[in-house]
Amino acid sequence: MDYLLALLQGLGIAAAIGIRPFLPVLLTGALAAADLGLDFEGTSFSFLEQPGFLLAILVLVAVFGVLDRRRGGDTSGRDPLVIVLLVLALALGALEAAGSVDDISADWWPGIPVGAAAAALGFAAARSLFGRVRARLDAEAQGALPVYAEGAALLAAGLSILFPPLAVLILIGLAWLMLGGRRRQGEKYAGLRILR
Repeated sequence: MDYLLALLQGLGIAAAIGIRPFLPVLLTGALAAADLGLDFEGTSFSFLEQPGFLLAILVLVAVFGVLDRRRGGDTSGRDPLVIVLLVLALALGALEAAGSVDDISADWWPGIPVGAAAAALGFAAARSLFGRVRARLDAEAQGALPVYAEGAALLAAGLSILFPPLAVLILIGLAWLMLGGRRRQGEKYAGLRILR
C-alpha cells in the first residue's frame, strides 16, 4: 500500500511539473527538506532536496520568467523554448516520481516512465487549455495566464504530496481537459461540413 501511495504521489508531482515545471520542483524540494509528506534523504535522489539543486531551479525560474514575459506566456507554438520546457518537464517529472518511490522502496525505476508520462499529460493538457483560453482573451488578460498556470501547478503538487490519492483526480482532470479540447476542436469544423 505504501508503494502505491508513493507512486500516486510521484504521478501527481510529475503531472504538476508538466503544467509548469519549476515551482512544483521547488515546493517538492522544500517539503522534502522539511520531511513533510516525503523525504529524499538517504535515497538515490537526495539531490532533489539539496540547496544547490534548488538554487539551480530558482535560476531557471528567473530565466524562463524573463523569456516568458517577452513571449507573452504563450506556449502554444512549436518554437525551441516550448521544446526545452517539454524536455525539462519530462526529465524533472521522471526524477521527482522516481524519488518519491525511492523514499519507500528500492524499486524506484517504475517512477521514471510513470513520471515522464504524467508530465507529458500535464504539459499537453495545460498547453491545450491555455492555448484555447488565450485565443479568447485580450492582451492584458493573457498576461495573467502564466500566474494561473503556476498556481494550478503548485496546488496540484502540494495536494499530491500531502494527500497522494488526490493525484488520481488530478490526472483524470488533466485527461478530461485535453480530450475536451480535442473534442471542441472537432466540433468547430463539424458545422462547416454541414454548410456545404
